[in-house]
Amino acid sequence: MLSPRLFRQLTDSLFLGSQSNPAARFCLAAKCAACCARNRPIAAAIRHASSSSSTRWKSRQGNDFFAREAKVQGLKSRAAFKILEMNEKYKLFKAGQTVVDLGFAPGSWSQVAVNRTSPNGRVIGIDIIPTQPPKGVSTIQGNFLSPTIQAEVRAYVQDPDLGRPRREMSSAADSAGLSEEDLEEVERGYIDIERNANLEGVEAETIGQPGAEQTERASGTPAKKLSMKERDKLLGRVVDVVLSDMSEPWDQTTGFYKKSLSDPYSRMMNTSGITFKDHVGSMDLCMAALTFSFDTLRTGGHFLCKFYQGSEDKALETKLKRLFAKVHREKPDSSRSESKEGYFVALRRKENPTREEVF
Repeated sequence: MLSPRLFRQLTDSLFLGSQSNPAARFCLAAKCAACCARNRPIAAAIRHASSSSSTRWKSRQGNDFFAREAKVQGLKSRAAFKILEMNEKYKLFKAGQTVVDLGFAPGSWSQVAVNRTSPNGRVIGIDIIPTQPPKGVSTIQGNFLSPTIQAEVRAYVQDPDLGRPRREMSSAADSAGLSEEDLEEVERGYIDIERNANLEGVEAETIGQPGAEQTERASGTPAKKLSMKERDKLLGRVVDVVLSDMSEPWDQTTGFYKKSLSDPYSRMMNTSGITFKDHVGSMDLCMAALTFSFDTLRTGGHFLCKFYQGSEDKALETKLKRLFAKVHREKPDSSRSESKEGYFVALRRKENPTREEVF
């Protein structure tokens, strides 16, 4: 039979539950395991709870050398080391160039481009997500697959003054010798300059590769007498490097209340885990970037795009070889080994191929 004391303890724990006062109970052990477990707050166990996927991601980021190094160097993301590695190998950037970065968010590639094209270079970033751009980068928010957005980007880059670093006067001595018009231009803000910029007259739809007759009609000068730079300018080809790190974004489901550009709703690096779906989506984006490059990239310019490996990347590589002198496949060391992503580096755009020949 149970003693009265043990019976009372059992009934108290079964029927009274949390209403019983554990402090009133007498325990001979100074560190009784049962008492410690009973008195431990429930919130303490909940505080450390997290999903397995979140734990894996945090562990991977914490152990990733490039992620840690990007944070130390003030880079937007570890992706900066991919473009740094490819630039070191192929010499993509030079001072004073015009660079268009498609799918620029969060901005690490644009950071590298600004640094490598200074002084007097300009970098234009396009992305569907609202993102605070790095210093020195001009941005356009919108879906690049939209013809309207592509036309706006073409119009922007064809104005040689838009997006350039502006002169800053630190003292009155710097303003000596400047006319009133020059002083007024220096004092104007970026927003005023771009709001009043004359973008009229730029065709929204770019036709196919013009031949000699179209070039002569546009310039009034025989095509043979124009320099290559002049021919490119007449045809709207003024960009030196086109970068494409685009990924198809997930549909936004939450975060609509966030209005700050410094804290955007992040939908980047959006692979679905379905190999064929990711591959096909990347091919569509690469083709859009290549079409844009055909219209805007100057002779001798470079093109770099990310793709996910699959059955159609060979066809894309063939198109690139028709338009560029050299085409390379790259898998940078900073790209994770388990990732299916790869990069096409196309160097030195040819002048003569027509749209029909390329596509």
